[in-house]
Amino acid sequence: MKKNIQERIIQLIKESLKGFDGGFSEEPQLDFPQDPKFGDLSTNIAMRLSKSLKKPPRDIAIKLMVNINSEMEGHGLRDYIKEVRVEGAGFINFYLSEKYLYESLKDILTREKEALRVDLGKGKRVLIEFVSANPTGSLSVAHARQAAVGDALASILEFLGFKVKREYYLNDEGNQINILGRSTELRMKELAGEKIEFPENYYQGEYIYDIAKEAKQKGIKVDDLGHFAADYILGIIKRELDDFGVKFDSWYSQKELGESGKIEKAFDYLKKKGFLYDSDGALWFKSTDFSDDKDRVVVKSDGSQTYLAPDIAYHDDKYKRGFEWLINIWGPDHHGYINRLKSSVAAFGRDPDSLSILIVQLATIFRDGKPVQMSTRRGEFITLREVLDEVGRDAARFFFMARRTSSHLDFDLDIAKEQSAQNPVYYVQYAHARIHSILRNSIVKLGKNADLSLLKEKEELALIKKLLQFSYILNICLSTQDPYMLTVYLQELSESFHKFYDLCRVLSDDEQLTKARLALIEGVRIVIAAGLDLLGVSKPEKM
Repeated sequence: MKKNIQERIIQLIKESLKGFDGGFSEEPQLDFPQDPKFGDLSTNIAMRLSKSLKKPPRDIAIKLMVNINSEMEGHGLRDYIKEVRVEGAGFINFYLSEKYLYESLKDILTREKEALRVDLGKGKRVLIEFVSANPTGSLSVAHARQAAVGDALASILEFLGFKVKREYYLNDEGNQINILGRSTELRMKELAGEKIEFPENYYQGEYIYDIAKEAKQKGIKVDDLGHFAADYILGIIKRELDDFGVKFDSWYSQKELGESGKIEKAFDYLKKKGFLYDSDGALWFKSTDFSDDKDRVVVKSDGSQTYLAPDIAYHDDKYKRGFEWLINIWGPDHHGYINRLKSSVAAFGRDPDSLSILIVQLATIFRDGKPVQMSTRRGEFITLREVLDEVGRDAARFFFMARRTSSHLDFDLDIAKEQSAQNPVYYVQYAHARIHSILRNSIVKLGKNADLSLLKEKEELALIKKLLQFSYILNICLSTQDPYMLTVYLQELSESFHKFYDLCRVLSDDEQLTKARLALIEGVRIVIAAGLDLLGVSKPEKM
């Protein structure tokens, strides 16, 4: 059965609703009940229709259930839905048949990853811009969390049929580059024996000494120190991201944007539309014509541009490059910037909802049960490099995604290094490696001729049902634009596998049952491997 059963049941519900009086346009939704006694799939459509139909939800649900049962044959679902029940206040719960479970498992075994794909993107072009840290120091754990989230989200969208590009916006000009250059100059003087009073707002990390030594060795002129230092640091950032498994399709330079004339062209368009005006010697963007609470300055009275000026042109250029959906991943200090940027999108006649801005909350690193203090200017903070060196890529990536992006993350380095069930990435990887070990050591070899109907135990059927939630979980990741739920799902699937393995002997004297159970755990391995691939986490065969 190739087509996703959820899509078929939703279509069945829609057809069954045609017999109701009253105008409504509610889209049926399906969920997986937490308690299996309430079915395998459930819809609350009756509750959502209660107000518009002016009837109790349970009455609506019972009538709808009758319609569903009569329509089921025409949708080819009679063999796949064992029972439909109305339960509670008006939930309609669907109980899937063993026939459907066996066919679905067979499909996973035959087509592997392709059986898990649902083409939701239809080739839509997406640009995800993330990390985009200023090249003034090593990447912090805040940037690392954004990197993990952005890269995994891009992989999930690609898996769902979107055409995705990853981009890093490089802020390689302006005041912070000038300060970086002056910081390097002062360190060079210090290395030459001068006593230096270092301004509080300058960059003071040890890495500035390294840049100063190299700049001195290469004879870099004072006026070029800022860009030399930025290029030096960018090299460090690229190596860190590469070691973190994050690769960008493009690095977009703000300096080159300014030299291209695209900012002036964007301003010319906005002026013609009446969205720019002069006031108090400054140039203002009339963002209140859209969703913003006040107008915004784009050019100050001294002639210098605000951050918004290049951002307006940059986002206009994203659309002109053919992207239909823009996703920006930012830190929490940018929250107030969202409306003004969406207003600029609307000013160019585009749908502001085609720009999604995700705010990724900060992470606190814990060691020995205590938070590690951070100070960016003084360079006293835990970097991505330090986390990678201490816990490795897999644990770092998994842990950075192990909570919703909208929630603050506590990252415990000690737990991330544990080889136990307390460490979620170890727990999932161990399930994958354990399955490899079972298949490797089995005298009975995995084959395509296993009789899956021998899988009758409660734990076996529960494990198959868990496998079938994979595409549903990815749909949640799409709708929330957050890979978090995939980390949760992989832990739950691993837990279901370990529970099955403890209660059901895989390698037994019954060769046919052994073949069926080997097929089942191979299905689990395929799904876990697919999930780890999307998260950018390795799939060990031995642990």
